[in-house]
Order: sequence, then C-alpha cells, then structure tokens
Amino acid sequence: MNPGFGDAGVFAAAPDGRLDRLDVLRGVAIVWMALFHFCFDLNHFGFFEPKHRFTVDVFWTTQRTAIVSLFLFCAGVGQAIALEQGQSWARFWRRWAQVAGCAVLVSIGSAWMFPRSWISFGVLHGIAVMLILVRWMAPLRLWLWPIGALAIVLPLLWRDEAFNGPWLRWIGLVTRKPVTEDFVPVLPWLGVMSWGVAAGQWLLANRRAAIEGAIPRAARALAWLGRWSLSFYMIHQPVLIGLLMAVVELRR
Repeated sequence: MNPGFGDAGVFAAAPDGRLDRLDVLRGVAIVWMALFHFCFDLNHFGFFEPKHRFTVDVFWTTQRTAIVSLFLFCAGVGQAIALEQGQSWARFWRRWAQVAGCAVLVSIGSAWMFPRSWISFGVLHGIAVMLILVRWMAPLRLWLWPIGALAIVLPLLWRDEAFNGPWLRWIGLVTRKPVTEDFVPVLPWLGVMSWGVAAGQWLLANRRAAIEGAIPRAARALAWLGRWSLSFYMIHQPVLIGLLMAVVELRR
C-alpha cells in the first residue's frame, strides 16, 4: 500500500482503492486519542495539580467513550467496505493477526508500566474479537441495528458476578470493572461496531458518493494518519512516555 499523500490537485483520491473519507475519520480519532493519552501521561507523571481522576471524572470518561466509539464505528464501516470489495478470509486473517499481535504487545508493555493494573482486554483485544464476530454477522445487514442496540443495552439490564473472573470478564457482563488501565469488553462495544457495519452497508448501497468522495488537501494529513492508525497507536505512547520521563529527569 502506498502511504503517500498523492498529488491529484486540491482534492486527492485514495490510494489502492482505500476510501479517504473513512481514513480522515480514523485520523480524527487518532489525534483525539493521542491528545487524551498525552493528558493522561502528564497526570501520571505529576504535571497536573491537583491530580485528575481519569477513571471517574466525567470530563475524561466521556471523552474516552467517544474516542473508543469512533474507533469501533470506523472499524465496522471498514469491514463493510472490505466485504463489499471481496476481501477473502485469508486476507482478513492476515490483518487480524496484526491486530491480535499488537494486543499481546500492549499487554506485555502495560504489565511492565502498570504491573498492578496491566491491560488484559483493552481496545485492541476487543477489536480482535469483535472483528471476527461482525464478519460472521455482516450478512444480517439491517438486523445489525437492533442486534447492536441489544448488545449496548444488555449490560445495563443484566450482569452477574460469574463474569467478574479473569476468564469471562472479556464478555462484559461484569458487576464491577476490573482493575486495569483499559477495558473494552465485547458487550456493550460490539453494538457500536455492528452499527458501523450496518451504516457502511447502507452508505455503500444508498449514498455511495458520501463515502467515496475525494477530500480537500487540508485533510490529507488526517487521511494519512488514518491509514497508519494501528502503527501510530502502537508507537505514540512509548514516545510520549519516553519524552515525559526525560523531562522528569531534567527537572530533578
């Protein structure tokens, strides 16, 4: 895949059949996530006084929910596009292996950084599982809307302590959130990705121009970030943490 910006005048076409408008949306999510994580890191290293409570303060929890929702919705739309373009299971599994492998690296890195609250089932772990599920569910098409709504509502209506253990908490029907730096269980988040698939299928069938249109030159940087979202996700935190650790050392 050619990661370049291209040179098609003010409006650029996506390389290799990609849809730039979706990549721009992913780029927005990436930038928002990086800013959120930068603030989290500043807080962790004591730059915020008084310290912010990122797991309970509405200002931060609302942003986290919005960022994760945007990522998962884009992932769902991307699956709809991939299926419409005839993506084979072999190619799907190659891409899935990248996501799953990065999820393992996140667990290892977080165990070093946060040994008491390491990430056992964060956003990449959730995406890896949900990508398989929505791939199977995609033929349901319009039924994905009520199924997605059920996935979102179910954890609000019924939970059980049996799901609190380490082998079942990934499902999402927990009565208490596990002690972890990131937790994105299948429920309710499968609902958001399902809606992304349904929305993508509808747009491709009814409003194709809305998703296939070109983008202005000013948005090319966001599209580029969107194309490399997984790579950016994996490197941005080590870079930010390394820089802040260096600043902390210089301040001593």
